[in-house]
Amino acid sequence: MTAPTRKDPLVAAYFSVQFDNKVVGAFRECTGLGSESQVVEYRATDAKGRAVLIREPGTMKYNDIVLKRGITNDMDMWTWRQQVEEGNMDEARRSGTITLHNQKGEPVAAWTFERAWPSKLNGPTYDAKSNEVAIEELTITHEGYKRVPAGG
Repeated sequence: MTAPTRKDPLVAAYFSVQFDNKVVGAFRECTGLGSESQVVEYRATDAKGRAVLIREPGTMKYNDIVLKRGITNDMDMWTWRQQVEEGNMDEARRSGTITLHNQKGEPVAAWTFERAWPSKLNGPTYDAKSNEVAIEELTITHEGYKRVPAGG
């Protein structure tokens, strides 16, 4: 019997974000890739006449994806958010991919999401005493995501 191949955990520091197959820039943080099912509970009687509580999966909810990056002179995120503010949802909805890369820059894991739109965009906080990079934060609402083979 052969020993299982060891798989090292991936470093989360190097990832890229694409919308409609276009890389949109470097982000320093990405959170929210996930989903949950609401739990529906109902009472029933088992074969022996005992009251039991049945728990079934209900409505699926996808978490919002939150991206943070140092603000630049690039206006793409602001323009995208403006489409939502003006009610142009057909233009605003996009598909996207978040790809995790290894230290050589090769894709090693990826997640796609569908019908995404920016539900929130926060500009930077300014502080004259700080040496921190000014950060903008984009919240993306979507209608489903899945893990896909990297590079595929």
